[in-house]
Amino acid sequence: MHPMLTTAVKAARRAGNIITRGARDLDLLTVTTKGPKDFVSEVDRAAEAAIVETLHAAYPDHAILAEEGTARDKNRDAENVWIIDPLDGTTNFLHGFPQYCVSIALAHKGVVTQGVIYDPVRNDLFTATRGRGAFLNDRRMRVSRRTQLRDCLIGTGFPFRDGSFLDTYLQMMGAMIQQTAGLRRPGAAALDLAYVAAGFYDGFFEIGLNPWDVAAGSLLVLEAGGLIGDLSGEGDYLHGGQVIAATPKVFAQMVNVLAPFRGDLVRNQSSASVAAHSTTKA
Repeated sequence: MHPMLTTAVKAARRAGNIITRGARDLDLLTVTTKGPKDFVSEVDRAAEAAIVETLHAAYPDHAILAEEGTARDKNRDAENVWIIDPLDGTTNFLHGFPQYCVSIALAHKGVVTQGVIYDPVRNDLFTATRGRGAFLNDRRMRVSRRTQLRDCLIGTGFPFRDGSFLDTYLQMMGAMIQQTAGLRRPGAAALDLAYVAAGFYDGFFEIGLNPWDVAAGSLLVLEAGGLIGDLSGEGDYLHGGQVIAATPKVFAQMVNVLAPFRGDLVRNQSSASVAAHSTTKA
């Protein structure tokens, strides 16, 4: 295992221990709200602090891009940036619904080179190093072999925070429900991407994502022989917020179904930002 990946695994397991302890005492957790339907708990912050501490102990000159903002301004110009979601699936976690994970990726000059997703509930460790394949608990992972969208199980997630995409998203969901064997929405995008890499899903799509939701999972998918892109099948899936990930043949079919909705999303996004701007001015 690459030394940087070993460090990331150590950090992910430390965070996993904090999350598991927190899960035993859910009633005692302090929870704050960042925005509508966007919760953060003490556990998110403690897990992130443990990850950053572990990574900076080994690589003090690396930069950090983490969901809760730990070490945000440190080493801003570094070529190596760790992209971290300390607890993806916080809402699940807070309800005791056992579907959440830790996601840690390393990007070198903007390209993801190491990725770890750790599911502390099942003790499943998904890892990848660029050019060296993807693994689940030390066994090589491959995306599924299905080739027809109608036979496929597809994962997704609701863009629920501000509601601006909801109508378009429901239409996308309707189109996918009709053309697949099933649609699933477990609620932790990083774990959903790991499931595509492992072949548990044949594909996944979501809109309104952040880089820390996508970074580690994107490398897992690519190293397991899958494809990842935005709704048009290309573009900036890491920072653009839209993601399709799937086996190669299914990917093309998902793009055909979902690409027509891109225009609506762009319109929704610009009207949402205009609305946000006018509220800010007021």
